[in-house]
Amino acid sequence: MAFTLGTHILLVPFGVALPAITLLMHYRGLRKGDAVALLLARRWSAVMAVQFAIGIVTGTVLSFEFGLLWPGLMGRWGDVFGLGFGVEAWAFFLEAILIAIYLYGWRRLKPWTHFWLAAPLPLAALMGAFGIVAANAWMNTPRGFTLDPSGNPVDVDVRQAVFTPMFGPEYWHFVVGVILTAGYVVAGVYAVGWLRGRRDRYHRLGFTVPFSVAAILTPVQFVLGDSIARSVFHKQPVKFAATEIVWKTDTHVPEYLFGRLHPDGSISGGIRIPQLDSILAGFSPDTKVTGLTSVPVSDRPTATQATIAHWAFDIMVSIGSLLVLLALWYGWCRLRRRDLPRSRWFFRCAALAGAACLLTVECGWITTEVGRQPWIVYQHMRVSEAVTDTRAGSLWAMFGIVVVVYVLVLGSFLTILLKMSGRWRRADEDALVGAAAEDLEGDTPYGPRPRPLSTSGRGEGRDR
Repeated sequence: MAFTLGTHILLVPFGVALPAITLLMHYRGLRKGDAVALLLARRWSAVMAVQFAIGIVTGTVLSFEFGLLWPGLMGRWGDVFGLGFGVEAWAFFLEAILIAIYLYGWRRLKPWTHFWLAAPLPLAALMGAFGIVAANAWMNTPRGFTLDPSGNPVDVDVRQAVFTPMFGPEYWHFVVGVILTAGYVVAGVYAVGWLRGRRDRYHRLGFTVPFSVAAILTPVQFVLGDSIARSVFHKQPVKFAATEIVWKTDTHVPEYLFGRLHPDGSISGGIRIPQLDSILAGFSPDTKVTGLTSVPVSDRPTATQATIAHWAFDIMVSIGSLLVLLALWYGWCRLRRRDLPRSRWFFRCAALAGAACLLTVECGWITTEVGRQPWIVYQHMRVSEAVTDTRAGSLWAMFGIVVVVYVLVLGSFLTILLKMSGRWRRADEDALVGAAAEDLEGDTPYGPRPRPLSTSGRGEGRDR
């Protein structure tokens, strides 16, 4: 489950956010009559479709795994939090339909009609994220039910089960995170081209629009991250203790940057900052922070699990802090000179920012899931009660098959993207050789198709 979820989540930023970034570029192209922007939007829509097809495979495997690997969870609690998965399924079908219309509409629909038919696409993607995050937030702060004498949930309140205390902080933190991740990844592609000497308007626009979106959202995400950490402090104090490796409940608790927690409560390595953890949790050194020893050993993460959650959390915060500096660098240059930064180091950092963001997405889910141990439903069901009792040999065989399938699928995905990129680059180079600079917009997505250069029968057939 960790492998399939960790792999699938790398595609989530593009499934959720790439439609919005593509439509933003599309709108710019229509509003300003910019053929380069329309060409970028059309090419990004092709990438979006390929990514969606790959996401179908990885997401379908996950849906089967919920039933096969976690029968205790789904059998007992499915009626309570299963609505989130239903919402995600409807959003998935709606997104598939809208992507098909959007792809088909290029050169077949009127420009603004095409745009407005695709406008609901980002909303469908956000609705899918709504369903999944609602299910996960319920697992962190379960409510919306009562338990009968046998311990089974009854009297389900759907509204409370969906809108749990952790839903709001988790949802907005996740949505902003995947949008800025997609922005940095897309911009990073054009940053690499910029470093290789491709300084044309195509690469400039392909970098500027997604990077501007990501740069604007980066400080917002930093604030949202602080908010969700404080929500965990109030709603899941033991998880907070694990992510901050706090052993005993106390005030004036120090903050450790990285470091390792040992079973006896000692901490080795890392950087110790006195009183900072209490200040971050409650804005005062006198804030009391709950420690891991406040609950029995069986009800808290192990020292190893706490260290994993702590490292994942610190990596996420460290990368987020560096991205804030990168966004400020970009904003300063744009405001001061109305131009992109001229330093090659900036574009090197921009090229790495996308990969760094994907790492933070992984670290966020590790923090959420590992920090909640040993509970799969916080304080109501342990992982050991939810997991399948299938023999280990069968599970290892299944895992091996899944790994092979995922390697093939993701390898095909990268191969297709590289071939598409190469074909587009060759088309642009051919245009540079065969046309003047002002005629490079002959491949605009709207308007009549250009006549083929050949006048043979095959060319006429293609024209027809």
